[in-house]
Amino acid sequence: MPSLIDIRRRVRAVKSTQQITKAMKMVSSSKLRRAQERILRGRPYAQEMLRVFNSVAARTEHARHPLLAEKPSGRTLLILVTADRGLCGSFNTNAIKGASEFITSEPGRDIALALVGRKGRDFFMRRGFDVRYEEVGLFQNVQWSHAQAIATTAIKEFTEGDVQSVYLVYNEFRSIIAQRVVVERLLPIPKLEIDAAATSTDYLFEPTPEELLGSLLPFHVTVQVNRALLESSAAEHAARMTAMDAATRNAKDMVDRLTLYMNKVRQASITREIIEIVAGAQSV
Repeated sequence: MPSLIDIRRRVRAVKSTQQITKAMKMVSSSKLRRAQERILRGRPYAQEMLRVFNSVAARTEHARHPLLAEKPSGRTLLILVTADRGLCGSFNTNAIKGASEFITSEPGRDIALALVGRKGRDFFMRRGFDVRYEEVGLFQNVQWSHAQAIATTAIKEFTEGDVQSVYLVYNEFRSIIAQRVVVERLLPIPKLEIDAAATSTDYLFEPTPEELLGSLLPFHVTVQVNRALLESSAAEHAARMTAMDAATRNAKDMVDRLTLYMNKVRQASITREIIEIVAGAQSV
């Protein structure tokens, strides 16, 4: 049976851990509000950007662009977005699992990786994968320049290298308690089904449709990458807040159990001492 001093020491350690997890929960809650506001503003823009692009492409039958070209063969570049830190439940595990399932879904497919976030980078670099790009430390403050750097790398690998297609794997923010791993194609840019009635109106383009698509498509890729970074950032804060809230509650339950056990040990010790005193008095 542990001594009272050992139990008290353990109670103090658990209370100290509880204070840390509670503080982390509050910090994540504060960051989540800002990240949620950014993603709620960015989602409609990214979706409308894709719709506008498809609308322009549908009205320009002769327009061609390298980012729209379907290549017959080549490697697949997989951009994986994870967090730089842990203590966020299954957030990183789910993203890495989604990327691993994508890699093993077609055994013969040759895949290169672009890794955003320390957790995903450490996992795949230890396993000897071909890493074309890596970026860590950007989730302290996600900027448009980060998305530009990632999009520029993806475009360069697709247009100048041996990459046939580019895919994104990230955690999509659904709610505070729910995140969903998303695997979506970034390049070649997927085309939406445009209603024929919506394209019946004829437009005059200035500059030419080719020049318009030439400036619109790289910007569209950057917008989609930026949306994925914002989604992952918001989902990370939500996952960490949920995990730290559960850890705080578990620490409270453990303190209650240890306190009850400590009281029982102390009561048993007092009872034993009383019995010894009574037994000694009777023997005298």
